[in-house]
Amino acid sequence: MASSIQQVEGDESVVLRVTHSNLKTFASDIRFSLHLTVEAVKDKLWKKCGTSVNSMHLQLYDDARNKIADLSDHSKPLAFYSPLDGFRLHVVDLDPSSVTSGGWLEDTSLVEKYTISEEAYNKRPDTFRKYKEKFTSQNTVTAEAKIPDDCMGDLSADIKVGSRCEVEPGAKRGVVKFVGRAESLGPGFWVGVQYDEPLGKHDGINFRLCPHFF
Repeated sequence: MASSIQQVEGDESVVLRVTHSNLKTFASDIRFSLHLTVEAVKDKLWKKCGTSVNSMHLQLYDDARNKIADLSDHSKPLAFYSPLDGFRLHVVDLDPSSVTSGGWLEDTSLVEKYTISEEAYNKRPDTFRKYKEKFTSQNTVTAEAKIPDDCMGDLSADIKVGSRCEVEPGAKRGVVKFVGRAESLGPGFWVGVQYDEPLGKHDGINFRLCPHFF
């Protein structure tokens, strides 16, 4: 007991690798104060793995996988068992009806999933699909209302295909390849510029704004 107390004074905590009897994929490095009683260690663990304190049995293993002790006395401090960093603390769940049993916490295929038919989903007014359709419709109407069909028509009349130009922002230079309407891009008149350098879409980009010509 004296040696254990000395260890507490010299080293206040330890990092243990925690595993679980029912949760095969559960493995976590957790730091414990050596002052904690075994009961307090269990209380800390149930919040992480779901096994209740009264249904939990703890086993301590060294880094060579040798079993050191069963932590069965709730009143003893963790330091009593002289654990070292890297030792493994194994949780054994003694409750056959525990939430950790059956594998459903790890295997989602065991969990019954809610399903709904396409017809029933389309009838619901509060779905994301309905919101997206409404949002898209409103934005399209707003955008078309803001941009008149003849937008930039007067400026584009002075722009000729083949002209050299400089596009702002960025001072990117190129050659005008297209001037006119492009319904797929939106209302108004568009100017297609092929840059001297491979920038934008297909080595060029469309602009509604008028470039600078030289």
